[in-house]
Amino acid sequence: MGGLFKIRRLHPAPSFTITTLGCKVNQYESDAIAQQLKNSGCDSAHHKEKADMCIINTCTVTHKASMQSRQAVRKAIRSNPGARIIVTGCYAQTERDEINKIDGVHHIIGHGDKLRIPDIALSKEKGPYPAMIRQNILSEHDFKQIPITVFGNRTRPFLKIQDGCDTFCTYCIVPYARGRSRSMPLENVLENIKQLKQAGYHEVVLTGVHLGAYGLDLSPKADLTGLINRICESDPIDRVRLSSIEPHEITDDIIQLVAKTDIFCHHFHIPLQSGDDHVLQKMRRPYTNSFFKDLIIKINELIPHAAIGVDTLIGFPGETEKAFENTYSLIDELPVTYLHVFPFSARKGTPASKYPQQIDSKTIKTRCEKMRSLGDVKKKDFYKTFTGKKVEILIEGKMDRSTGLLKGITSNYIPVHVKGGKDLENTMVQSIIDRVESNNKVFGAFY
Repeated sequence: MGGLFKIRRLHPAPSFTITTLGCKVNQYESDAIAQQLKNSGCDSAHHKEKADMCIINTCTVTHKASMQSRQAVRKAIRSNPGARIIVTGCYAQTERDEINKIDGVHHIIGHGDKLRIPDIALSKEKGPYPAMIRQNILSEHDFKQIPITVFGNRTRPFLKIQDGCDTFCTYCIVPYARGRSRSMPLENVLENIKQLKQAGYHEVVLTGVHLGAYGLDLSPKADLTGLINRICESDPIDRVRLSSIEPHEITDDIIQLVAKTDIFCHHFHIPLQSGDDHVLQKMRRPYTNSFFKDLIIKINELIPHAAIGVDTLIGFPGETEKAFENTYSLIDELPVTYLHVFPFSARKGTPASKYPQQIDSKTIKTRCEKMRSLGDVKKKDFYKTFTGKKVEILIEGKMDRSTGLLKGITSNYIPVHVKGGKDLENTMVQSIIDRVESNNKVFGAFY
């Protein structure tokens, strides 16, 4: 399968594309691979230009993500005849046999060897293909250090400080794809943030597969609270944003630290999944409806203007109409800012894939639509409370396509559209929020 390939020389150096599906961690790793390729003398292929090497960084968190990963592989093969096709990421780690069925793939590379991709892409080996490089990720114990460098074209770069997960929720394939929890040493985190500041960035997004487990695997042990403290003390950059943290890992100390500093963005993203205690127990989630309610109220009392985003997983096996309503009602009564709504997708190898009382797709779709509508209302209500107020925004590096305006992000995750030129990109500016339109777009003017 795959056959031999010939690298065309469209440039003095080989050209490449990277297609990324899924989470911020994948995006961070794709940026790192791209930078390594550029450091090796390769060029990023321009839009619609055929590439010599195509890397597809896949996701498999849902059936849809797996399908989209396969589609991305096939599209790369069609669009780049003769290119070397390299498939990596979570789908490559867990479903290599499915990728093996796609004619035209040259390399299937698991997470353990992801950072070897530049060397593999530039190797002169001639097959046989597809060549598989895939370790038992559950035996991986070391955090793979990416060289301290600046990569990617984001105004707010990601920094992966943790990988893997030890939780094994009954619906989740991620621990099988990413392995056990592993953390970047604390001093390396501080140094990375410092380097990003020196390179001209104003905000960094700390990300991980299970961010709340940061440092527990290190020797001596560390934790997320200690890291936040050290970052506050060192004052290394203007803003630090935390990505998703589990409810039971957002401690009083973390809330209080974020409340008293301007360095950490007043923004929490929290995976609830379900507001029904019975479903939570079946999911193997270690908290209850009342615990989550108390947490959100506590955050809102200490940081009234904080953005609170929530993940929900709809249609878990055995989710009755009452169980769904428990989730809906919980969100409805709380000061939640926005929702990420995911339909349950049975993943082979997880306990929930074999649970009885699987919910039909039509019911799941209807419930998801209802929950998303609630999320739209919550978001608009939150945005409108800031009408007429002064906010500080970080202007991003691209114009908004639909409006032609600059877009800036506040500490509490409000996207504000303002008039201005490219000279304002990647700058911190003061703005007054003028209005919120029906599509939840927020418009402002410079203060």
